[in-house]
Amino acid sequence: MEKASTSIFKQVNLKVLAAVLLFIGCILIFIRIADENVLEKNYDFDTKVAAYVEDHNSAGLVKAAEVISFFGSPPFLLSAYILLILFMLWKGKKKYALGIAILGLSSRAVILILKEAFKRERPLIPSGEFVNEFSFPSGHTVSSFIFCGILLYFSWKLAWKLHWKMIIAIVLVLFSVAIAISRLVLNVHYATDVIAGLCLAIVWLLLSLFIMEKIRKKVPAAL
Repeated sequence: MEKASTSIFKQVNLKVLAAVLLFIGCILIFIRIADENVLEKNYDFDTKVAAYVEDHNSAGLVKAAEVISFFGSPPFLLSAYILLILFMLWKGKKKYALGIAILGLSSRAVILILKEAFKRERPLIPSGEFVNEFSFPSGHTVSSFIFCGILLYFSWKLAWKLHWKMIIAIVLVLFSVAIAISRLVLNVHYATDVIAGLCLAIVWLLLSLFIMEKIRKKVPAAL
């Protein structure tokens, strides 16, 4: 019994350590990109990625990217958040519903604040499409990763077999990555916008879910 408790304790500690290292690593990467690539205007990496994407781009790929990109847009995600919150309320999970609402709204606010703070101009868009927000960080990347992260978080709590949970996790991660890549294909973001967006999403998601879990443990009956 004591050995089993020790084993569980070690597993929990390893998960916490991994989460902390991921959290710190993402913050450091975000800061590095913000400083070197945005403030110092170093476009070497972005230029190389943009050239690679352009060399492998096609009309069909752009059309596909437009469809995929829609799923990371504010109109779609707003509807998705509302449906998820209503589902939680229907299930009687009021605290989770509130947490999801706060997470969605706060992440959007952080995106807008950072965009205004850095004021990084968008790449020159070949299609002539007008985009009325600044480029850094990628809002589609942040928002889609956070929403898919929420879905992953709750799906992992279900009493399903591990292989189904793994499949869901892979699908959600790949879908989020596809949305991020679509922003590069459409040339509405630099690669560093997308990478920084991913880092910001991970940091905000880990912090928010940590707080949500703390609340849940204090008032489990309400959840």
